[in-house]
Amino acid sequence: MRIIKRNGSEEIFDIGKIIAAVAKANAATESGKITEEQIKDIAGYVEYKCSKMDRAVSVEEVQDMVEDQIMAKGAFQLARNYVLYRYNRSLVRSSNTTDDKILTLIECNNEEAKQENSNKNPTVNSVQRDYMAGEVSKDLTKRILLPQEIVEAHEKGIIHFHDADYFAQHMHNCDLVNLEDMLQNGTVISETLIEKPHSFSTACNIATQIIAQVASNQYGGQSISLTHLAPFVQISREKIKREYLEELKELDLDIPDEKVDAIVEERLKKEITKGVQTIQYQVVTLLTTNGQAPFVTVFMYLNEARNEREKKDLAMIIEETLRQRYIGVKNEAGVWITPAFPKLIYVLEEDNIHEGDKYYYLTELAAKCTAKRMVPDYISEKVMLRNKIDKNGDGHCYTCMGCRSFLTPYIDENGKPKYYGRFNQGVVTVNLVDIGLSANKDMDEFWKIFDERMELCHRALRCRHERLRGTLSDAAPILWQYGAIARLKKGETIDKLLYGGYSTLSLGYAGLWECVYSLNGKKLTEKEGKELGLQIMKKLNEYCAKWKAAEKIDYSLYGTPLESTTYKFAKSLQKRFGIIEGITDKNYITNSYHVHVTEEINAFDKLKLESEFQALSPGGAISYVEVPDMQQNIPAVMQVMQFIYDNIMYAELNTKSDYCQVCGYNGEIQIVRNKDGKLIWRCPSCGNTDQNKMNVARRTCGYIGTQYWNQGRTQEIKERVLHLSNHALTRC
Repeated sequence: MRIIKRNGSEEIFDIGKIIAAVAKANAATESGKITEEQIKDIAGYVEYKCSKMDRAVSVEEVQDMVEDQIMAKGAFQLARNYVLYRYNRSLVRSSNTTDDKILTLIECNNEEAKQENSNKNPTVNSVQRDYMAGEVSKDLTKRILLPQEIVEAHEKGIIHFHDADYFAQHMHNCDLVNLEDMLQNGTVISETLIEKPHSFSTACNIATQIIAQVASNQYGGQSISLTHLAPFVQISREKIKREYLEELKELDLDIPDEKVDAIVEERLKKEITKGVQTIQYQVVTLLTTNGQAPFVTVFMYLNEARNEREKKDLAMIIEETLRQRYIGVKNEAGVWITPAFPKLIYVLEEDNIHEGDKYYYLTELAAKCTAKRMVPDYISEKVMLRNKIDKNGDGHCYTCMGCRSFLTPYIDENGKPKYYGRFNQGVVTVNLVDIGLSANKDMDEFWKIFDERMELCHRALRCRHERLRGTLSDAAPILWQYGAIARLKKGETIDKLLYGGYSTLSLGYAGLWECVYSLNGKKLTEKEGKELGLQIMKKLNEYCAKWKAAEKIDYSLYGTPLESTTYKFAKSLQKRFGIIEGITDKNYITNSYHVHVTEEINAFDKLKLESEFQALSPGGAISYVEVPDMQQNIPAVMQVMQFIYDNIMYAELNTKSDYCQVCGYNGEIQIVRNKDGKLIWRCPSCGNTDQNKMNVARRTCGYIGTQYWNQGRTQEIKERVLHLSNHALTRC
């Protein structure tokens, strides 16, 4: 049995500490003392109550139980002394709000903050330094920068004010990097002018430098498009041909044009291999200023090319990108493993989705890569053109910013659609489960509380907006002055980019599944549950539309990818409402609109159902299906991909990709409970439980995570059911 301390760390429950605390209060009591045996009875009863809760309890919960038991024995003077003891200890703690938290981070035993995004290794100095700075920022944010009502709602798990550890600085969330502008028109990196590259490999090298610089100046994900690299294939082709013809001239050789072209193309492919390898290895090995690899997504969309020549060149880049990702990267033991980054997104289109299509071979390669390495993920051009309609009634297909955050359609001053160079200002997430439970099955009360929480979220989102307003372009020159987002003048504010739809503010939501179940006892997979779920989603969108119309700011509904917050929300709900079967009996709550991870449902029904909810989450969302090892069943993967193309805008397949460094086992590393009840990872072959001697990759929130997770997320991963088997695939 474990207990959660105030600093977020977990430790083994120690009944002796209860006995000692009550004994101290008892010793200070002049009359109405209780016996040593009664003190032990109180402690024993509290231990029993905690053991029945089937979860780690907080120190505050334990102390509340102790107070109740003292009062039950009629020892009122002792109860007052115990309350005074707690109050004095609270004063000592409040005199410094950061030291203890920082120390637990350094010692790597803070369960709440551990693996905040599942790709930060908390034992690394640079990560610890970022966490330490983040604790100072959060302290400033809570004490000075945010209204107290928002801080309190965040602390109680009613809402989540994302990335408070960066809020003290004037930083935004995520963006689509305008790589085309930076490569074609030049940029500046570390006060050094970078001109238009003269080869594909150089363009790839510059792209990785841009990625690193961007990641160090914002805190969310970023995306680049391979289309912006495609024009440099032709530049390299022409350069290689000139050099080869000069070689032939020096050697006084006369070779037929067809032979010349063949050799040029062969050398060009080597150039493409070199360039793609630069992106893969640089992104994996780069560390940004916050101690992690850049959260970067690479977009692969054939129809984004401007002409047929560029499209063919883009296809070569995509093919090489998929081939290299299929191979993977070597770990320190020299074994090929699945890297976390870059995330890949492949667009399913009319000329690559059907057998016999011109680019169908790329889709087959993508399927093999997904089966082995969990990427790419898939966007359906057909569905996205339906979902993303601009003010002129035209549909658009474009990438998300990072793992799932999507921009709203936007037409610039020239009447042209614009996506690259735009960004998201920040996110505030509402805990829908808390609203549902607070209403106690009364729908009138639910909508009343819902309205109150929406206004609270609105005020919190305005805080994010106001924090960015007035930011000078000098704060992040690579973003605001040198093309990643804009080309503003030195000393100019970014204010004009905060309005009119150029950027977005995200209203996040979490726990729709549990919220609906708490209100009517129905699941989203049932008719009544689905109808209520869709009604809640529509209401969330109505609020975003109302705020947007009033303020000319693009508020957008966002399916929050809970990582550490899933554990925080779950603990908050358990504390406020107790353990309720099917709602608060897990150490996690369900992401966004997703079907619960334990629900038995096949892949096709899940994607079809979730497509309706995804369409109502325009600010971002992704659906997934959990699958076994599919490397020997690629036709099944293709079948799912075809279904995605016809039915849902954005989806992924989650498989397993693990390796034990002790015995060489290559399969699925298991999650088990140790003797203390903590979930740990164990090799099924040799029993190895040392996380430093195994490589585990799991999809958690759109991105692949490789650095393990807190107890809440680990429980969620353990309880996932498969939505697809290798034996039954006849649906499509």
